[in-house]
Amino acid sequence: MPLAVIIMAAGKGTRMQSDLPKVLHLANGLPLIDYVLDTANALDPTKIVIIVGHQAELVKEAIARYRVTAALQEPQLGTGHAVMQAEPQLTDFEGETLILSGDAPMVSAKTLHELIKFHRSSLAAATVLTAKLHDPTGYGRVIRQRNSNNVLKIVEHKDASEEELAVREINSGIYVFDTHVLFETLGHINTNNAQQEYYLTDVFGICFQCGKRVCAFKTDNPDEILGINTPGQLVEAERLLIKKRLYPD
Repeated sequence: MPLAVIIMAAGKGTRMQSDLPKVLHLANGLPLIDYVLDTANALDPTKIVIIVGHQAELVKEAIARYRVTAALQEPQLGTGHAVMQAEPQLTDFEGETLILSGDAPMVSAKTLHELIKFHRSSLAAATVLTAKLHDPTGYGRVIRQRNSNNVLKIVEHKDASEEELAVREINSGIYVFDTHVLFETLGHINTNNAQQEYYLTDVFGICFQCGKRVCAFKTDNPDEILGINTPGQLVEAERLLIKKRLYPD
């Protein structure tokens, strides 16, 4: 089945203490976005759409050597709103859409292949890549049906109940969708949440309400899904990327 890839790269990265777009910060000499684009290309997708926003022209210039289409998110009203901007590029696309984060450079093509294979074999409308962390503070929690791969909902940390905060399985921000389901459900989300933003994760609840199957695929290597939000996390990512290069799977 044809595959499209959407890469989220619109954020300011305020906690990086720099006006440089977060995806252009260097890890071992390469911009973070390069790692994600190289991994995406290894999947041989039909199309790659990158969502740009903060200093959009600088990001587009940095990725000019890649065969991608840029979609502008302005203003930035959340992750769901970001993906909405890719819809004109994928209106007639018949296939699946993989959503990646431009600030998560460590996910491997191997893991993404496994995610997509699991998604297809499960006959799911949507599948989320997850990991179990010892300290999941700050991450959205994945709430499953008991003893099942089926997802009931994904709740952001700020909106989670005490019971939900006790869950250690977290949302990586990496997803596979049936493309038609993705954009159909995006049309039903709203901003009734703590951040007053369009959360992409709200589409999972809508899928569940409509009887569409949503699944979770857990990676055994939590390092792969770590995003970069601070200078300290960037330093740790550099260490892990060197380790990955020296000791590939």
